[in-house]
Amino acid sequence: MKLTRRQALQLLAASAPAFALQPRTALAASLPIASGPFRGTRESLSAYRIPAWFADAKFGIWSHWGPQSGVEDGDWYARNMYIQGSPQYEYHLKTYGHPSKVGYKDLIPKFKAERWDPEHLMDLYVKAGARYFLSMGVHHDNFDLWNSKYQPRWNSVATGPKRDIVGLWKSAARKRGLRFGVSEHLSNSYDWLAPSHTSDSTGSLAGVPYDGTLKAYSDLYHDYSGEPADFAKKAQAMGRVAPDRWKLRYFNRIKDLIDQHQPDLLYTDGGIPFEEYGLSLVAELYNVSASKHGGAVEAVYTSKTASDCTTGTCALDRERGVLDDISAHPWQTDTCIGQWHYKRGIQYKSAKKVIDLLVDIVSKNGNLLLNFPLPNTGELDKDELVTLTGITSWMRVNSEGIYETRPWKVYGEGPSTKVVIPKNGKEFDPNEGKKPDLTSADIRFTTKGPALYAFVQGWPQQQSVVIHSLGTRSPHAVKVHRAGILGHAQNLRFNQQADGLHIVLPSTPPATAGIGFTLKLITA
Repeated sequence: MKLTRRQALQLLAASAPAFALQPRTALAASLPIASGPFRGTRESLSAYRIPAWFADAKFGIWSHWGPQSGVEDGDWYARNMYIQGSPQYEYHLKTYGHPSKVGYKDLIPKFKAERWDPEHLMDLYVKAGARYFLSMGVHHDNFDLWNSKYQPRWNSVATGPKRDIVGLWKSAARKRGLRFGVSEHLSNSYDWLAPSHTSDSTGSLAGVPYDGTLKAYSDLYHDYSGEPADFAKKAQAMGRVAPDRWKLRYFNRIKDLIDQHQPDLLYTDGGIPFEEYGLSLVAELYNVSASKHGGAVEAVYTSKTASDCTTGTCALDRERGVLDDISAHPWQTDTCIGQWHYKRGIQYKSAKKVIDLLVDIVSKNGNLLLNFPLPNTGELDKDELVTLTGITSWMRVNSEGIYETRPWKVYGEGPSTKVVIPKNGKEFDPNEGKKPDLTSADIRFTTKGPALYAFVQGWPQQQSVVIHSLGTRSPHAVKVHRAGILGHAQNLRFNQQADGLHIVLPSTPPATAGIGFTLKLITA
């Protein structure tokens, strides 16, 4: 008997209680995943090791883009528009109407991407030095950006752009030799959209339910049947309090994303969610990769929970945060030049700020994943292009010291290395904005073969550099045989003294020296 999609979804929903009754080990075994070297358990996944491509790539670009970007009023619009008194609620009220009458469901079709050209954008990103690219797959707003098997009404092929956003990004990236990844933020969605089930508490429409309570749209806003009466008011934005029927739906949707697009990297917004459900998705990612690469697992799963990644399993991701020192394992910072979702009129990070972050992160064995938020049209705005052009110019000259490098004995020296930023004790510790700007007194190190690269983050007025870590009395000292600047043809004069390596710089600085320049020191 051939089932319709609706009938299949009904059978799937009916099976959820059976999953809920199983003990954990039985549940992990019963969730359908591709055959391969891993099972959906922490013990099995502990044998995973991060592939070399990720450690070599160092720089990726991300498109954190979906229907909320189409509104062009910044982050978390689909949630905040339902929180009375918030700036986005007020904007929504003025621009579209009251959320009991005009809700997020009505904004999704306005996301058109009319001038989005993934081929052109990918050319720009490759020129800027990206070695991998991520597309957002689904945000907390519950809208899938691919031809989703399990979210048939609310996906980018069915409505809005009516294009497979993930698929087209993938094609453009892989055509140019980039590794391709996807991000998923779905596990928090059940709690995140809870305000859409509430109402104004004051004013003429106090008590009138927002449109999230409409049963006809429970496939977007979620079905809270069986939840406590006050669930919508108490649910935490990044909570993962959800019934097993939702966890199973989450599993099937992200499995569909993996199976359709076979990403090299899967980013999750938090730690590995829902234990066996999430662990089985990690195993699915790795097993699909092994099947594609002749048994070798070339995929990476990132988690923001450090304990997930201490023994294999995944790579640590720090959202808008940087580690304090060198990590034994490759890791990633993900950040944005502005807000995650496009916001009109915002001031972006400069190319200087981005490169300061990049060299600091790479010196500590990390990668930088950088989001350029796109507006409704799908085109970068003129100010974003300024930042991107600056990155491109610097990478064209200095990327030799970035790609395929590894940390040195210490990550750097200078005033910035002495600044201690207190930790907040939470998984999300966005410290990048608290770190001081790097100057010509700040140096970061990487190595590759016989070369030691020293990134000097500004052009010194005295036209000389002293690297104290290379002084003959330093515990880190190595003999330097030759010194030069990337992008400069002549060797430099230097003298290795007790207090440091003294290098005389050329009279004319490189074109991108205002951002920073790179000394190449041959040590063997």
